[in-house]
Amino acid sequence: MVRGRIIVDTERCKGCGLCVAFCPKGVVQLADTFNAAGYHPAQLRDPQGICTGCTICALVCPEAAITVYRTFSIKTAVADGVCVGSVS
Repeated sequence: MVRGRIIVDTERCKGCGLCVAFCPKGVVQLADTFNAAGYHPAQLRDPQGICTGCTICALVCPEAAITVYRTFSIKTAVADGVCVGSVS
C-alpha cells in the first residue's frame, strides 16, 4: 500500500486553491488561518490516511510550495513488482 503526505511551505503558498481543486482524494484544503502575507495556505487534512502521494498537488502549485512524501508497504511493493532494495 502506498501512503502519502505533503508539507506545504505556508509562507510561500498564496492560497490559489489549484492543489485543492486537483487533489483526486479531496484531502488538500485551505487552512482557516492566515500566513504572514494574509493568504489562507493549503494544508493536508487526511484523518483516514487516504493520500497516495500522487504529486498532482505539487505539480500544479505555481509557487512550488508543496513537497510530497510517499511511504510504501513492503508487502504491497513486492506484490506489485516494485524493487524496494534489500530487506534483512
